[in-house]
Amino acid sequence: MSNRSKRYKEEFKKQIVKLIKDGKSPSEIVKEYNIARSTVNKWVKDYTTSGSFKAKDNRSQEENELIRLRKENQRLKMENDILKQAA
Repeated sequence: MSNRSKRYKEEFKKQIVKLIKDGKSPSEIVKEYNIARSTVNKWVKDYTTSGSFKAKDNRSQEENELIRLRKENQRLKMENDILKQAA
């Protein structure tokens, strides 16, 4: 059996959240659509608080800057190697 979690399209998630907002109980949805209760609760929470299902980037500005600088450093090393070979 695969360890990968099941992926749902955003439109499907919106439909599930709408059903709950319209009064259908989470228990009914869990049984009818065979979705984990925690998943349904997370969708409702995410959509209610942020209006989307996108995962938040929890990295700090410093971490993002470090990632950017490492990528730039790698690119510059590659350019340097190419210039050394051309000389």
